[in-house]
Amino acid sequence: MTSVVGHASTSHTTAPDWPRGFASAGIAAGIKKSGAPDLALLIGSGVGSGLDAEELSAAAVFTRNLIAAAPVQLSRAHLTESEGRICALLINSGCANAATGADGMARAVTSTELLAEALGIDSRSVLVNSTGVIGAALPIERIGSALPALTKSLATGSCDSFARAIMTTDTRPKWSTRSIHWMDGVTPRHCTVTGVAKGAGMIHPNMATMIAVIATDATLTPTQLDGHLRSAVDCSFHRISVDGDTSTNDSVFALASNCAGVAPTEQLAMAFDAVAQDLALMVVRDGEGFERGIEVRVSGARTSADALQVARTVAMSLLVRTAVTGGDPNWGRILAAAGRAGVNFDPAQLRVSAGGVPLFADGAPVDADATAVRGAFTADSVRLELDLGMGMARDVFWSCGLTKRYVEINADYTS
Repeated sequence: MTSVVGHASTSHTTAPDWPRGFASAGIAAGIKKSGAPDLALLIGSGVGSGLDAEELSAAAVFTRNLIAAAPVQLSRAHLTESEGRICALLINSGCANAATGADGMARAVTSTELLAEALGIDSRSVLVNSTGVIGAALPIERIGSALPALTKSLATGSCDSFARAIMTTDTRPKWSTRSIHWMDGVTPRHCTVTGVAKGAGMIHPNMATMIAVIATDATLTPTQLDGHLRSAVDCSFHRISVDGDTSTNDSVFALASNCAGVAPTEQLAMAFDAVAQDLALMVVRDGEGFERGIEVRVSGARTSADALQVARTVAMSLLVRTAVTGGDPNWGRILAAAGRAGVNFDPAQLRVSAGGVPLFADGAPVDADATAVRGAFTADSVRLELDLGMGMARDVFWSCGLTKRYVEINADYTS
């Protein structure tokens, strides 16, 4: 028998451990003015107690923004040059090192060379990313000075310090884990999939704006790992939006230590999907100024692409989002957004509900209980359901209300 079990983070849960074969650290390097942790490191540690960097299988999905940050460009190159075999991932917060020209790339390269020297590995086996203000020079001297303390802090077990060191405007760390148990003949076996993420603003598909790391001890080639990652990203990080902006630094990294053996493919895919969806929803629920979530489920579409297009258009509509922020059951905005999504459907077949309360059907309003409708629009997460009545395809997209606090946070971000 095979089973998949696990949990996602809440304000009351303890950070899960990384899977076997990983060690991590997170410290304050002085990049952030606040003095908060801002430098994180994850390495392959093998199955023993030593903390020498061991080779990992690696894959990543990066931003599609043409203004890709220097560390994104460098990590793309290192993944290709190493053929998906890396030893370490270094992430800093507090400075995006984006739109910084040749100097920014030189600083990113230096960070990999300094870490490689400290760990005794090839610099091409180091992946990097940065998050924070665009256009600022990466304080490479501070990073270099902090590397001895960072590598000395490496430990197996909890992902807590790593998750906290990659945060920017996040109000809380984000993590999720799943374990897979199966029988290998008469021998019980297990592996783990654990992920962490940061992200609260500039959240939008292709990639959704954040940095995430998903690690497993299952045995996977880089190509196999890439397949699991892309499938998981498509049903999670590509289904969320906070503000419609795609960042210069978005990345989701997947790493496998290959310690646990070959896990059942279907169950491993389920675990990757579940962890990625947990993290994506945490990002939305920690959206800058977050007060109320939005979940848009579209069914009855001719194609999955049509369903996604309508769901995304409704979820990202500024008028829908402001209505949700105010708890205002102005469902006409939902219809208007669906009608301009560029998907052909018959309005007479459209059915719309909120939180299970019917709002619109057969081309006309439904005589629904006003209290029930108001309750649906004031829930912690407002679930909007649209049945296009045109086919069998369905999809879902998540966003959140647009609040005054979001504007305040981003108006003061660099000052």
